[in-house]
Amino acid sequence: MQDAALARAIAGSPDAIDAGAEAEFCRRFAPRVRLYGLRHLRDRHAAADLVQQVLMMALERLRAGKLRDPERLASFVLGMCRMVVVDLRRGTARRNGLLEEWLIPEEAVEDSEPRVFERDRLAACLEALSERERSIVIASFFEENENQKAEPGLSAGNVRVIRHRALGKLRACMEAA
Repeated sequence: MQDAALARAIAGSPDAIDAGAEAEFCRRFAPRVRLYGLRHLRDRHAAADLVQQVLMMALERLRAGKLRDPERLASFVLGMCRMVVVDLRRGTARRNGLLEEWLIPEEAVEDSEPRVFERDRLAACLEALSERERSIVIASFFEENENQKAEPGLSAGNVRVIRHRALGKLRACMEAA
């Protein structure tokens, strides 16, 4: 089956998916995409991820009939490979820039004086909270049960709001003393 006939079979009717044509498409283009990924990403795991991402995107677009010229199916897939690799590189560059900008150097962490944890102050601040707030904070952090309802009649959203407000009160109390 030629590339154009394969593209037309996949784009056929949106109700009936031609699994045989899609399997042939994946069999035919997966090795090409993998080689492109190995060459440009230089990592076999990243190349395997690229294969999955490109084939899924290409199949979605083919099913939707977004390929203008079915004769150029190989160019279409290669263009998608380029777009995905550029997006990956852009994201990596952005992430590395943010890490360089915001990451605290290890020397600064080692030189800094450790914060003294005052157990008595925390106990007093916890006692200042209402019973409902205290039970939710204790269930969330000490029992590691964030989503459990602390009291009957509370939804998960109510628990989050109460926990958020209680933590704000705790923070203010700890900083004030």
